Amino acid sequence: MVQSLSDKDDPCRLVVLISGNGTNLQAIIDRCEDGEIPARVVGVISNEPCAGGLERSAKAGIQNVVIDHRDYSTRSEFDQALGRHIDSHRPDLLILAGFMRILGKELVQRYQGRILNIHPSLLPNYPGLNTHQRALTDGISEHGATVHFVVPQLDAGPIVVQGRIRVYPDDTPDTLAQRVHELEYRIYPQAIRWFAEGRLTLRGNSACLDGLPVRLGGDLSYGM
Repeated sequence: MVQSLSDKDDPCRLVVLISGNGTNLQAIIDRCEDGEIPARVVGVISNEPCAGGLERSAKAGIQNVVIDHRDYSTRSEFDQALGRHIDSHRPDLLILAGFMRILGKELVQRYQGRILNIHPSLLPNYPGLNTHQRALTDGISEHGATVHFVVPQLDAGPIVVQGRIRVYPDDTPDTLAQRVHELEYRIYPQAIRWFAEGRLTLRGNSACLDGLPVRLGGDLSYGM
């Protein structure tokens, strides 16, 4: 039987990195509060002083801090400061929720197997930015979102779960973004719950659920 991280005296500890409005952060907070995720958010870190997610975390009584990347002369110095604040919370899982900075290799390796990200496309398609416009330009019929483990290569980590939507002829980047966001609020808490329950692990280059490699097509969440 797999032991849940929530069976510890201290439930699974989550630290969330944000840069923007924090809607995925809010979904995670809500699912922790209603017991769907057996974990708690112990810290929120933003690189943007005006990020709306800071207000969300404060309202929920969660400690937050701003580490403005513009205050550091090098990426390495920023990563070191970020790492110190992350470490201070002793997280079991580090969650990137709209965090618009690329983490350095050393920091990623420090938390290898304990960092999740959500990306607004069906990876490996459309890594990077402007995913919705790129999808429309290519005329694809399906689009979506992907939760994956973070590795040093951008948006290239093992996939945990994906959500799909249809692309309609009258879709715009904004309408796609809205529907993809709704998927994100479902599949990200799902993946975090699996981790907190001890069911989700990274083994080598594979995301494993209940000890078996995740197979795309079998462990997908659809939102058509």
